[in-house]
Amino acid sequence: MKNTENNSSETIDLGQLLALLRKHIWALIVCSVGFAFIGWFISDIVMIPKYSSSAQVLVNDRSNKNDPNAAYAAQQANTQLVTTYKDIITSHVILQGASKRLANPSVLIKKAQPAKYKKDASGKKVLVKKAQPAVYGQAERPYSVSANELASSISVNTQQQSQVFSVTATADTPYKAKAEANAVAEVFRDQVPKIMSVNNVTIVAPATTGTQSSPNVKLYTLAGFVIGLVLCVMVIILKNMINTTVRDDSYLSQELGLTDLGYVAHFSVPSNFSINKKTRSRGNMSRRV
Repeated sequence: MKNTENNSSETIDLGQLLALLRKHIWALIVCSVGFAFIGWFISDIVMIPKYSSSAQVLVNDRSNKNDPNAAYAAQQANTQLVTTYKDIITSHVILQGASKRLANPSVLIKKAQPAKYKKDASGKKVLVKKAQPAVYGQAERPYSVSANELASSISVNTQQQSQVFSVTATADTPYKAKAEANAVAEVFRDQVPKIMSVNNVTIVAPATTGTQSSPNVKLYTLAGFVIGLVLCVMVIILKNMINTTVRDDSYLSQELGLTDLGYVAHFSVPSNFSINKKTRSRGNMSRRV
């Protein structure tokens, strides 16, 4: 019974597997390259790319800066409050203000100028030059982004024992990602002193033009290559295991345990070969006599 079970089981050792794969090397190459092309096509052509841009913000309290102990205690407190700042950035107040700033982006072109006075001979102030209001211009193209949309595209990354954190925005264009990150960081800088007792919020590094964050074309292409290779190997092995035809002499002797008695030579009959019936009948008559 043991020999019968061993003969009926289909196993492939490493040498047979390598020989089998070498035999189908072109199928492996074509299948792997084909799936790699599919992965590249889906990630680079079909899928919509996403871009990310980050702005770095520093929150630091300048109070009691002349006292080293008080300054160190304030720094530790600010470090622990980074999580609170993270919640404030993603709050509706900040995101709503960022949404309005994105809809009407402006940049300061000329600062406001105060009025100038001088005293006349009697000591009375006389207006020399009127006050000039600040002049703003459109910084870049406007974007219509709601607060809810910003909530899903904005993320805040913090580091341990650091007062600097990053505001990252993800959008469908690199310039939109840059605008969203900068708008949220600027609104946070302007609003957090009113929300908390913080008098020093600095945008250390404004957001720049976003870079593509997804999809990862190289990763998708490599994944397609590996999937194609694995699937092709599995199909080759499965096809070989379910193939019950006799493929060589070693299969009869090693797998089935049959004794090799010899070989029967193969010969072919010519197409013009025929049996002469007349000659055959004469032979039969001579035997009868």
